[in-house]
Amino acid sequence: MTEGDRVRVEKQGSVFEGVVMPSSDDEQVVVKLDDGYNVGVARDEANVEVVGEVEEQGVEHDVALGDDEDLPTVALISTGGTIASTVDYRTGAVTAQFDAEDVLRAVPELAGRANYRGRVVSNILSENMTPQRWGELARAVGDEIEEGADGVVVMHGTDTMAYSASAVSFALDTPVPVVFVGSQRSADRPSSDNVVNAVCAVETAKSDVSGVFVCMHADRSDGECTLHRGTRVRKSHTSRRDAFETVGRHPVGKVDYETGDVEWRRRDEVGNRGDGDVTVNGSFNENVQHVKFTPGKDASVIDGSADGVVIEGTGLGHTHTDWIDTIDAHDGVVVMTSQCIEGRVCDRVYDTGRDLLDAGVVEAEDTLPETAYVKLMWALRNADEPEEAMREEIAGELTRSSRPWT
Repeated sequence: MTEGDRVRVEKQGSVFEGVVMPSSDDEQVVVKLDDGYNVGVARDEANVEVVGEVEEQGVEHDVALGDDEDLPTVALISTGGTIASTVDYRTGAVTAQFDAEDVLRAVPELAGRANYRGRVVSNILSENMTPQRWGELARAVGDEIEEGADGVVVMHGTDTMAYSASAVSFALDTPVPVVFVGSQRSADRPSSDNVVNAVCAVETAKSDVSGVFVCMHADRSDGECTLHRGTRVRKSHTSRRDAFETVGRHPVGKVDYETGDVEWRRRDEVGNRGDGDVTVNGSFNENVQHVKFTPGKDASVIDGSADGVVIEGTGLGHTHTDWIDTIDAHDGVVVMTSQCIEGRVCDRVYDTGRDLLDAGVVEAEDTLPETAYVKLMWALRNADEPEEAMREEIAGELTRSSRPWT
């Protein structure tokens, strides 16, 4: 028995069948089941029968990237993640595939929808994303648009996709759609969402709008995907396919998987496709701190040497009164957001809030804390007056209200 063999395992009346995967020791056999889950059993407690020899990696097939003058050109940019992953049947492991041909092999349903070209920006887990890589990604997207792409699909791991979508939203002034897409479940699982998400993302990239969006499953079925603004979206569930939601507003649109129709529910919040040039300002100041206030936390957690600090305060944007002097003495830009899921910061209602304003705190209105963190890194490098930029709407991250406490 070797890695990649198909085996039948019997243990105490239970029967498992699947592909042998690598194991950390010789006492265990690890089997990837047909539903994508792994099971490990002690070799001396189970009867293991080889029912199929190790298979070679699937036969390569020619894939047409497309050269149809009647179809738009969509650039597929990869940063990593499982959206285009395939199974290596020699080991049973899931391997991410990256160039355009690999994506079309993994998701053949994309064929005939557009002409494609591919670019690899990085091959990393999304938690390893950095502000420097955000800039590289924004420039890569800009290059593809300058070279004639009618739309761009960015394949990204889901864990930090909202941060990257925010970063590109600020860094890029785009005349075409830029669509972030990921997959919650790998391609070897029957419940994988990679096909539906990828198809819906490509259809969005072909639509007559401009801006940066996130396209992910709308619900637990495979019927449609939801479209979120890149600066208003959050991953709100660890594993469900419909893990992403728009916070503080309604989603801007949806895509029907079967028909490919894109419906823009918030058309006033979406730009129009244009013929103008793309502009990229992809530099970020990494000396920014993100602090969440909790009862009992000492103000010494605030880094006095940081160029900027984003605080997640309670309620309308509050901290312990002991924090006020530390904030007042800080030389950088200090921005206040709220830990609440809905609503906006308003530090004019209670005495603590007024004292924070007197100490120089900048209210971020209803900007999400993680978006404010990305925005401040961008503003410190690209805005003449970063404090004023944090008060203004740049990429759909902030809405004004005549009654800011509602």
